[in-house]
Amino acid sequence: MFVRAPGSRVPAVLATGLVTALLATGCGQDSDPSVVTPSTPPTAAAPATATAAPTPSGSPTPSASPSTPAVDRRITVTIAKRRVDPPTGRVTVGKGELVRITVTSDVSDELHVHGYDLGARLPAGTPGLVEFRADKTGLFEVETHESELVLFQLVVR
Repeated sequence: MFVRAPGSRVPAVLATGLVTALLATGCGQDSDPSVVTPSTPPTAAAPATATAAPTPSGSPTPSASPSTPAVDRRITVTIAKRRVDPPTGRVTVGKGELVRITVTSDVSDELHVHGYDLGARLPAGTPGLVEFRADKTGLFEVETHESELVLFQLVVR
């Protein structure tokens, strides 16, 4: 005859609860849609200046597929020893342009585009990327959260 002690089910119940909790939380993905982590490694981009001029039509650029529109404005920023390169300034884009901001920092941080409430994780030494349609006019700060550095002010006209 087999006799079970009343407390012998506690470990099984705890294990079941733990497995259920882990399954409910998913695979560790961030549920905040405003924080974007690139799913593919970024491609090398030519350094942009604070004015971030649009890519000339004569330069060789990868062609966009029908589902991926061409980027109108590429803005590239590097942060090293709390110094922003190119130096903080204003970048003007036209309303409706597709903007891609790429930031590489020597320390882990988070990029944030005010007014659009967009962000990206910035692992140390790895470019973070935010891409969006500039559909709101105004002046918007682009900054890092941890180091509190203003990278540039985005002017959308």
